[in-house]
Amino acid sequence: MSLAVLDRDRTIARPGFNRWLIPPAALAVHLCIGQAYATSVYKASLVEHFDTSLTAIGIIFSIAIVMLGISAAVFGTWVDEGGPRRAMAASALCWSTGFLVGSLGIFTGQLWLVYLGYGFIGGIGLGIGYISPVSTLIKWFPDRPGLATGMAIMGFGGGAMIASPMSSRLLQLYDPVMEGGVASGAAVGKLFVTLGLVYLVVMLFGAWLVRVPPEGWRPAGFDPSTVKEKNLVTTESVSANNALRTPQFWFLWIVLFCNVTAGIGILEQASPMIQDFFRNGDSSSVAAASAAGFVGFLSLCNMAGRFIWSSTSDLIGRKNIYIMYLGLGVLLYLTLALGGSTSVLLFVLLAGVILSFYGGGFATIPAYLRDLFGTFQVGAIHGRLLTAWSAAGIAGPLIINGFLDARGEPGALTAADYRPALLTMVGVLAVGLVANLLVRPVADRFHEPKEKAGTEPTADEEASADDVTETKVSPLLVVAWLVVGAPLVYGVYQTAITAADLF
Repeated sequence: MSLAVLDRDRTIARPGFNRWLIPPAALAVHLCIGQAYATSVYKASLVEHFDTSLTAIGIIFSIAIVMLGISAAVFGTWVDEGGPRRAMAASALCWSTGFLVGSLGIFTGQLWLVYLGYGFIGGIGLGIGYISPVSTLIKWFPDRPGLATGMAIMGFGGGAMIASPMSSRLLQLYDPVMEGGVASGAAVGKLFVTLGLVYLVVMLFGAWLVRVPPEGWRPAGFDPSTVKEKNLVTTESVSANNALRTPQFWFLWIVLFCNVTAGIGILEQASPMIQDFFRNGDSSSVAAASAAGFVGFLSLCNMAGRFIWSSTSDLIGRKNIYIMYLGLGVLLYLTLALGGSTSVLLFVLLAGVILSFYGGGFATIPAYLRDLFGTFQVGAIHGRLLTAWSAAGIAGPLIINGFLDARGEPGALTAADYRPALLTMVGVLAVGLVANLLVRPVADRFHEPKEKAGTEPTADEEASADDVTETKVSPLLVVAWLVVGAPLVYGVYQTAITAADLF
C-alpha cells in the first residue's frame, strides 16, 4: 500500500461521512497509549528480573513521559501540516515498536533496551499520539469543542483501566505459577509482545477511520458568526510560532502546570496517603485493600472529569471552568489539609473531586487553546503547551516527597505530616488561578492573514462542504464504537469492582 494514503488530501471526508466516527478514531489511539499509567502491574517483576532497584525501573516511565512532552512540542507542527492519519500511523508504529524492542531487552536481560524501546521510542509515540486527533476533533465539532476533546482525552485516562486488569490476566496466563504475585521476566516479555501487536492493530484502525472535514464545512444548524459573540473565542488564526510570543500562551502554560502539579500531589501518593491520614500508632483504620480501592476510585474520577467538566466548559466557558478547577481546588485542598482526617468519606470525596479537576484540566486545555488561537495550528500549540505537563510531572512528586521525607519515615506518617505539602499545593493553585484571571483575547498583531491560514474556502470546497452530512448511521459507526466502547466498559467495570472495596 502506497504511503500516499497517509497524506492529508487522501483523508478529506466524502459526502455521507458521519462526524461521530472521529471520536472512536481518536479513542482508538488514546485508549492504547493510556497504558503508560498501568506500568505498576509489572514493575515488581522487572525489578526481580533485572535484579535492580525500583528507581532504575521507574526511569523507564520517566523517560516515556519526558519524551511525550518533547515529541509533542517538536512534532506538533508536523502533525498539523501532515494530517491526523499520518500522525496516528506514526504513533502506532513508534508505540508498538517500543513494546517489541522493550520485550527484546527483557528476553536478553538488557535493561538499556527497555529504556530505548518503551521509554524513548514508545515515548515519541506517546507524544505524537496524544496530540494527533486534537485539531481534527475541534474542526469536526466547532459547536462543541470541549465535548469532542473530552471524549478523546478521556481515553488516555481510561487506557490504564483497560491495561491493568488485562495485563494481570495475561501475566497469569503466561506464568501460571507466579510466586508472591510476581511474574517471571519471560511472562513480562510475552506481555510486551502481545500488547505491542494488539495496540498496533487498534491504533491503525483509528488511523484508517479518521477523516478531516473539507474547508468551510460546518455542522447543520451551526452559525460561525455566533462564535464571535462569545468572550475570548476567536474566529481568527494564530500560528504556533506566534502563539509562543503571546502572554496568553504562557498564562495557560502556568495554568496547566499548576493544575497538574496539584493533581499529581494526590495521585502520586494516593494509597499510602489515605492510610496515613487515618493512622493510629502503628496501624491504620484503612486497610491495604481499601487503599487499593481508593486508587481505583480516583482513576474513575480522573476519567469522568475529563469528559464531564470538559463538556461543561462548552456551556459556561473555558475561563470559568478553570476558575472552578483552580479556585474551588484551593478550597478543597484547604479542607483536605485541615479537616480531611475527620472522616474517611469526606477524605475520599474531596480527593475524588480534586482528581476530577485534574483530568478535566487536561481535556479542557485544547478547547481553551482553540478559543484563543483558532484552529489553524492548534495541534502544534497544544503540543508545545504539554511541556507544562512534563515540568509538573517532576515538580509535583518533588514537592510532596520532599516535605514527607523531612517529616518522617513511610509507614509512620500522619495527617499532620501532609499538611505542609498540601498547603503548598494551595499556593500553587492560587498562582494558577491568578494566571487564568489574566487571560485576555489575543492581540490582532498575532493573527495570520486569512489566505495563509486557509480560512477562506473556494467555491468547490464550499460545495463539497455542503455535501458532507453528519446524521447517517452506518454499520461502520456501530463497529467503531464497539471497538473502543467494549474495552472501556470492561475497564470501568473492573476498576469499579476494585473501588468497591473502599466502601
